[in-house]
Amino acid sequence: MESASMTHAGHASGGIQRADGSPVRVLVVDDEPSLAELLGSVLRYEGWDIRTAADGRSAVRAAREFQPDAVVLDIMLPDFDGLEVLRRLRASLPHICVLFLTAKDSVQDRVAGITAGGDDYVTKPFSLEEVIARLRGLLRRAGMTRASAGTELTVADLTMDEDAREVHRGGELVELTATEFELLRFMMRNPRRVLSKAQILDRVWNYDFGGQAHVVELYISYLRKKIDSGHEPLIHTVRGVGYVLKAPA
Repeated sequence: MESASMTHAGHASGGIQRADGSPVRVLVVDDEPSLAELLGSVLRYEGWDIRTAADGRSAVRAAREFQPDAVVLDIMLPDFDGLEVLRRLRASLPHICVLFLTAKDSVQDRVAGITAGGDDYVTKPFSLEEVIARLRGLLRRAGMTRASAGTELTVADLTMDEDAREVHRGGELVELTATEFELLRFMMRNPRRVLSKAQILDRVWNYDFGGQAHVVELYISYLRKKIDSGHEPLIHTVRGVGYVLKAPA
């Protein structure tokens, strides 16, 4: 998927890290290679250290070597299910956080029972931002510390405080919806980089959204009205390719 090429473009978002300052470790377990790769790439983009596994046995083995802080764990795996993986992981890693991925209606009652113990789950199809938000919540509850640096993004006179979720242009507060904020954040983390509509869909909307590029066009137009109106434009269309956020020359 196109989004896999984003792994090296982002930087640590300054959200959460281990007490010793090293990156949070997350193990992604899913037997769908494209989804595991996509999740891995987006979580690396958060500045986290990521490993992936495609079945229960390799997940247990990887966890013993990698010692992750959290696991994104598909319930339906080819050998044994995610609940069994969790049981085996907890034997050696009692405090590990688990975010289950479940298909709609599949073993949700059992999952709900497990997650009552402090873990969480999302149902497919999910948005990537939801996975990140749920993981952040689990890690914070587990006592991970927030990083103090890197929470502010700046392009020309446009600033974004990622933690406070505030955006200012020329010193004035800009009110954005949650989706507009995530779209702008993606663009501000990749200044001067042309982003295709497919990349934006993958990053901001559901991973299987179906490539409805007109949604991206619509939200770009909303952002332009709020960010660029009355100012020198920062958001530019690259015809036939996508969009780029860059300071005026």
